[in-house]
Amino acid sequence: MLSENIKNLRKAKGLSQEELAIKLNVVRQTISKWEKGLSVPDASMLISLAEELDTSVSILLGETVRQPDAGESDIKSLSEKLEVINLQLAKRSAARIRTIRYLLIALCVMIVAVFIALAAMHSAYLDWDYNNPELAVAGTILHGFEFLFVRFAPFVLIASIIGVVFTYKRS
Repeated sequence: MLSENIKNLRKAKGLSQEELAIKLNVVRQTISKWEKGLSVPDASMLISLAEELDTSVSILLGETVRQPDAGESDIKSLSEKLEVINLQLAKRSAARIRTIRYLLIALCVMIVAVFIALAAMHSAYLDWDYNNPELAVAGTILHGFEFLFVRFAPFVLIASIIGVVFTYKRS
């Protein structure tokens, strides 16, 4: 894949991300994103990158490409490959957003379930015999949990709901 090829060719050439970034007039984070597969270089940058790494664009993209008859078909084939890579990145990004959305929904459900459980208990541990050391420890832990949960869970619930709304707006 493109990201692995960039990283391997850069290392084989003995360049750091910073050195390659300087040669391409980009920031180091851009090289890092390319190598992690979070973004891809555009067609003109891909050509510059191939020149700096002393390789061809087809090798950089990981495929052997037939010799084009004209320069225009070369750019067309590059743009088609970049489009495929961008679609793969878009699918990966959408999957991450869905995963985050489902985790936030699960967190909301869990918070509501714990609130229901605490309401159903009616703080029954307050009536326990605290002369018994085991009950005293358990009651103290339950009281501490309930005290903290009731104060912080609403904020986490609201933040999770906002996060779910934002994940739906992005997709």
